[in-house]
Amino acid sequence: MSVKMTVLQDRDRWFSKRSNYIGGSDAASIIGMNPYRNNVDLWEIKTGRVAQEDISDKPYVRYGTLAEEHLRALYALDYPQYKVLYVENNMFLNDKYPFAHASLDGWLLDPNGRKGILEIKTTNILNSAMKDKWKDRIPDNYYVQVLHYLMVTEFDFVELKAQLKYDIDGEIFEMTKHYHIERSDVEEDIKYLAEQEEKFWKYVRDEIRPPAILPI
Repeated sequence: MSVKMTVLQDRDRWFSKRSNYIGGSDAASIIGMNPYRNNVDLWEIKTGRVAQEDISDKPYVRYGTLAEEHLRALYALDYPQYKVLYVENNMFLNDKYPFAHASLDGWLLDPNGRKGILEIKTTNILNSAMKDKWKDRIPDNYYVQVLHYLMVTEFDFVELKAQLKYDIDGEIFEMTKHYHIERSDVEEDIKYLAEQEEKFWKYVRDEIRPPAILPI
């Protein structure tokens, strides 16, 4: 079988090993869909020219990390038709895509035995532009991230649970949104992403700086 899940002993080893692959949070940079980092920035990280910043202690990242297990448990309560699975420091590898890995917030089994990805997002909505990115859709960088996970795992579908927080005059409001993606509906997007990731990884392997693709 082409897909294999490994479990790293601790987060430090997971963090070190992921530098050898393209991960889900990297994928959007490769095709100009990450507003915070372009493909050249990522190339410099993957070739060791620039150190990968450890943002795990930033408040919004720490909140998301600590909230994840609770939101995963809440998802299991709200959607009992799915069996929810998770192992800490997981890493899925696929020999069809030796340049890529997927580390999931959870994975699902539906009543028919189909496998799905559970992706959990937490975000603070600071303005109307941020709110609009979640209106009837998933923000582009997160959409590319789950396409990457579908590519690596070869799973059948994605369930994305997003907790959106608003601070209005010091009062906190929360909205939870759920999104479902069927693999069969996005096969062409997965194929395109796989081609672009393979092309990018050749630039990394050959130590050749890629042409810049600026975020859209």
